[in-house]
Amino acid sequence: MTIDRARELLSIQTSLGGGYNRNSAMLILAEIQTEHGQGAVDQLIRELELERHFAIKAGEKIII
Repeated sequence: MTIDRARELLSIQTSLGGGYNRNSAMLILAEIQTEHGQGAVDQLIRELELERHFAIKAGEKIII
């Protein structure tokens, strides 16, 4: 998955909110972590304010 596609999908998840959307966001971040590394994950978390929306913090290892 490209980072742009992940950004698009994560934007949808944040607009919907809720627990199931948090799980979806974690799955997207896990894929980005595997393909692009922790730096890309942290960038998306900060850029899309995922800590505010889903309590996902930069530097946090995504384990699914």
